[in-house]
Amino acid sequence: MVKSAPFKAILWDLGGVLLRTEDWEPRHCLDRMLNLPNGKIYELVFESEMSRKATVGEATNDDLWMWVGEQLELSSDKLTVVRDEFWSGDQIDMDLIRSIRARKAGTKMGLLSNGWPSTRRFLEDRWHIADIFDDIIVSAEVGLAKPDQRIYQLALDRLGVEAEQTIFIDDFDENIQGARELGIHGILFQDPQIVMEELKGLLNITT
Repeated sequence: MVKSAPFKAILWDLGGVLLRTEDWEPRHCLDRMLNLPNGKIYELVFESEMSRKATVGEATNDDLWMWVGEQLELSSDKLTVVRDEFWSGDQIDMDLIRSIRARKAGTKMGLLSNGWPSTRRFLEDRWHIADIFDDIIVSAEVGLAKPDQRIYQLALDRLGVEAEQTIFIDDFDENIQGARELGIHGILFQDPQIVMEELKGLLNITT
């Protein structure tokens, strides 16, 4: 029996893990204001073909939002209001960020995000958290998206670790399954405290 290699790296997802929608009311309000079925604005922004294109770098953030505006027949001023309101319930989990900073010694940290072209700029200039990662992979920059196994392999290669040495944390089960198929240890994110307790066990942290 081959002994498991110690964990040397943690790959974090961004949206739904480090950046979460803590207040859904702004999006519900937009649906009501625009006379849309509940959840429709979310579907247009995150589940449309234009969103898929932005996720793999075939469209910009502005392309996507202009398309949303066209679908809803919004003026440019109204679109700006909708765009700002859409994101207003999202927050970076600073407690998790502090925990990642505390765990960084001896463990490589990577970010693996199905993100649009502006993601890195937001990490650097708005949230100021890019520095906690040894490597950042944004799907729009590499033309690959989770759960495509090639993006996980790219993350492993860039961090210089093997799959069995790596933990991956994501809030979508299909993304976890894609990582597990390569031999990466996957943790499905549901609660930040539960994740941190699981990491303590995996990394043999006693304090």
